[in-house]
Amino acid sequence: MNERPASSLPGIPAALVLIVIVLLTGMGVLSQVTPGGNPAVAGAVVLIPIFAFLAKGFFQVQPNQGQVMQLFGKYAGTERREGLRWTNPFYSRRPVSLRVRNFESSRLKVNDNDGNPIEIAAIVVWQVVDTAEAVFCVDDYENFVQIQSESALRQMAQSYAYDAHDDSKPSLRSHGDEINNHLRQEVEARLTKAGVQVIESRISHLAYAQEIAQAMLQRQQASAIVAARERIVEGAVGMVAMALDQLRAQGVVELDEERKAAMVSNLLVVLCGDRSTQPVVNAGSLYN
Repeated sequence: MNERPASSLPGIPAALVLIVIVLLTGMGVLSQVTPGGNPAVAGAVVLIPIFAFLAKGFFQVQPNQGQVMQLFGKYAGTERREGLRWTNPFYSRRPVSLRVRNFESSRLKVNDNDGNPIEIAAIVVWQVVDTAEAVFCVDDYENFVQIQSESALRQMAQSYAYDAHDDSKPSLRSHGDEINNHLRQEVEARLTKAGVQVIESRISHLAYAQEIAQAMLQRQQASAIVAARERIVEGAVGMVAMALDQLRAQGVVELDEERKAAMVSNLLVVLCGDRSTQPVVNAGSLYN
């Protein structure tokens, strides 16, 4: 079932016309009253029920709101035009907000792709775009958004590891844009049938579960230390090679293979050590 425009009239002109009709009808009724009757009572008995019934057709449409109308249970259309409107008094109406809304899920405890328990939460920005589907295709579209968003979040979290051991694979912690796009697609696929459009979705909380948080923190620290050492060794080797090349190119000193190995060893100790080195001045010859 898709949304379609409802038939209604502008409220103020309709109110003026209604007043004129009621007055003319009242004057006609009063002219037919017998001389022995009470004109005021007779007019009130006729006019008040008619006016009350026709007045039921007036309703207001606020900005970014739709009024879903039904006629004896049948969908009659949705009115989105703002202001005072008038329609068939037999129509029943239900307001549906078209404003942009936020939903923040609770912190869910799930297992990532590596089987590690994690805590994750997300924020979903959504908006009703089809009032007919939102009202008639699901029982409670607001509750539907909440449940399906959390279901999509669980499904997405199980597809990735919390932290990537290989840079070629995306992870929850390092590939934020890709993860948010995947989450948006998962949520939107579930909410389309409810007439809801997902504007944005993003991770708002991500952490290891408490029972493994300390162990994972130690592993992350160890991985960071290893990665830093790799960069240090890579830079040190380049600096040693550059030093040897410049010594040879400028003819500063000629070193045999044994002396080169000793020099390389000393430079690597100096460059790769985590403590400051103490220089030793050799007062003798190069070989003493």
